[in-house]
Amino acid sequence: MSKRFDEQVVIITGAGSGLGEAAALQIAKEGAKLTLVDLNTEGLEKTKEKILKVAPEAEVLLVTANVANEKEVKNYVDKTVEIFGRIDGFFNNAGIEGKQNLTEDFGSEEFDRVISVNLNGVFYGMQYVLKVMRKQGSGSILNCASVGGIRGVGNQSGYSASKHGVIGLTRNSAIEYGQYGININAIAPGAIMTAMVEGSLKQMGGDNWEEVGKEFVKPNPMKRFGRPEEVGYLVAFLLSNEATFINATVVPIDGGQSYKY
Repeated sequence: MSKRFDEQVVIITGAGSGLGEAAALQIAKEGAKLTLVDLNTEGLEKTKEKILKVAPEAEVLLVTANVANEKEVKNYVDKTVEIFGRIDGFFNNAGIEGKQNLTEDFGSEEFDRVISVNLNGVFYGMQYVLKVMRKQGSGSILNCASVGGIRGVGNQSGYSASKHGVIGLTRNSAIEYGQYGININAIAPGAIMTAMVEGSLKQMGGDNWEEVGKEFVKPNPMKRFGRPEEVGYLVAFLLSNEATFINATVVPIDGGQSYKY
């Protein structure tokens, strides 16, 4: 029986943990050949181990790279083409939150650091992947924004600015590349229980972070955190051939919280 991603090649950045790992597991189960990219080599190895448990036949290329370094981004794209011959899907996911602080105290160095990973890194990835997809005449790109990219959150100047930027970049490029058979979208996850969100709660509540977490999700219509695998299902759908006419769209996955008055 054929699977949704049979013979398809998908690159996932930030694949060593969190949403990248969840997406990699789901897409591997559905038959894709994968290039997994992360700054953390150990995290990549763990993701590959998990993949081979659920999809023993999966072909997986691991590339350790800093997405804020343009040469390293070009390298993971070049290696993918060299080994797999094409790129059908790209989950442009790697990101950091940065330190929480008021805008006046956020600091220019911290602002630059967050922007360099979350926005420059997404741009570099698109720049090199789009060259390949345009030659092919097909492909799907999914950028990872955030609910912090569609509304204010507070104490996260760098994160919010970078994620708003990702949405602008997504919409602009989607309008440019639709004519080449390429669709480009973004997801806007809310509070999904990943290591990054746990770290954020620890910044707010220290040892009491679990209680802070319970308070944090009280305003959510669904009264809970999202699960990484729930995001993985959405990523797989939006990168699949079932979603090829969805373009320039930002899909929140936050239990409805961003639409609540």
